This record gives sequence, structure tokens and C-alpha cells, in this order.
Amino acid sequence: MKEKRLLMTFKNTLGNSFTITVDNPREDLQEQEIIDAMNLIKDKNIFQPKGYDIAQCVSAKVVDSTTTEYDLEV
Repeated sequence: MKEKRLLMTFKNTLGNSFTITVDNPREDLQEQEIIDAMNLIKDKNIFQPKGYDIAQCVSAKVVDSTTTEYDLEV
């Protein structure tokens, strides 16, 4: 099974990093759209991890992964 995830990493006002993950992002997603979305999340305080505001957008990446499951009797 092939999966794709967008990982957006931020820092809160304490300097702690956290990541927001979006499953199955659009294939035609552009870098500027990711930047705009991350800035919107930060500027509007949409999330407050552990009660602290987002202070900084750090990075973003799309991760492709393939999972192979096996039916094993244990």
C-alpha cells in the first residue's frame, strides 16, 4: 500500500517543535501553497499545541511510503 503525507513542522513560543501531518495531499500541490497554508495556520493561531501559540514555520516535506503487510500466524 502506497501512502503520501505532507509534514509541516512549526515551533511554538517555547521553542518546541511539533509537526502537523496531512494524509494524501494533492499531487499538484505547489511549494507556495504550502508556505501560504503554514503562514495562515501560524497567523490565525488555528492550533495551539499544549496551549502555546505557534511562533515560527520551520519546514515542510512530502513523504512517500510503501507498506507491505504480511499475514502471519504468531
